[in-house]
Amino acid sequence: MRRIPASGINLFQLIYVLIREYEAKAGRKALNLSLGNPDGVPPASVLGLKARFARDPGYAYHTYAEDNDINGFAGAMVELHGGIEVSDHAHLRCVPIPGIKTAGALIPLACGLHLPDKARRGTFKVVSNLPAYDVIGTWSDAYLGAERVVWPLSPEDGMRLNLARMPAGVRPDLVYVIRPGNPAAVGASAEEWRALIGWCLERGSRLVNDAAYAGLTEDASVPLAAVAKDFPELEWAELYSVSKSFNDPGARLGALVGSKDFVEDFILVKGNTESGPVPHVMAAYGEYFKDAAGARADLAALRGLYRRRLDYVIPRLKAAGLVPACPTEAGFFTLWRVPRRVLGADLPAENAHEAFNRRVIAEAGLVGVHFRAADGSPLIRYAVCADVLDLAFQERFEAALARLKPEY
Repeated sequence: MRRIPASGINLFQLIYVLIREYEAKAGRKALNLSLGNPDGVPPASVLGLKARFARDPGYAYHTYAEDNDINGFAGAMVELHGGIEVSDHAHLRCVPIPGIKTAGALIPLACGLHLPDKARRGTFKVVSNLPAYDVIGTWSDAYLGAERVVWPLSPEDGMRLNLARMPAGVRPDLVYVIRPGNPAAVGASAEEWRALIGWCLERGSRLVNDAAYAGLTEDASVPLAAVAKDFPELEWAELYSVSKSFNDPGARLGALVGSKDFVEDFILVKGNTESGPVPHVMAAYGEYFKDAAGARADLAALRGLYRRRLDYVIPRLKAAGLVPACPTEAGFFTLWRVPRRVLGADLPAENAHEAFNRRVIAEAGLVGVHFRAADGSPLIRYAVCADVLDLAFQERFEAALARLKPEY
């Protein structure tokens, strides 16, 4: 008998169903711009180093890694993504992690959610954004029983962090943001970070940024670490991953940096939850980062690939009549306002985001991921984790867009 009540079909499972239905009816592949995972593999030099360290019989490469920074990986990862040298700041610490999703789930516990002597049960508050890839919301609210407070992102602000939209009177234990975001690939400026840091300091809140896309960001976005390092009184953390930066989600490897006490609280919780990343993979990336210029060049090449894809897709979506919800400042996501009418039919106001996606998939074969903003605005996300520069794709894509004729 199930102990966890079913809560409806998962969004991505639904999209897979819609894709299968279209492909069965049309007899050809859908134009799938829903995928949010890299469609490439790590650089050849990384693959070679992984093989080398996997063959190495050294015990450290095949036992539990725990919180050991093998081959200097974590410090180099932070320097590459956060722009700081952790060893230069006595009040900071970094640690390797087996992916951001796992680490993020532990953050509320690392902030003391479970401690009855601090009266956390029933009173612990987590502020996070919507719309978002909402792992922190699921864990903090549905799984751990904290009070989750939504800090809305709005197309009216270009999906930026706007403290004017923070619910009044809230004094959270934790503020957890994703910058650059998903589905809104928008970063944060130094000024936005400083404003949020001041807000957190006034309320004694810990601040965390999921920076999975930090390696793919353009100049418009600043990492939290680059600003938070100058506030030794702030309790903060930022998380990075090789999943997006180096086309390597299967590595399950990243790094967390932040204020020393916060990181050590996190290490205590993670020690009772997981045993660290795969050590020979960590060693391989540590070795790879010793050629810092080479790693930066590989990262720039991947950013360049996504930019070329975006530079093809975004103008054509605009020319087709879709209205952007925000700019794309990092990675591979584009986010658009959903019209009231598409393909010659009105969309239902109460469920326009899903109705739009269903109709466009069924009739044009163009697949996105639908979201609703916290203010109710219907949104559609189109990613470029597919070879949109292929001429055959472009011919079909442009023909599909010509049929949409959106009306707002």
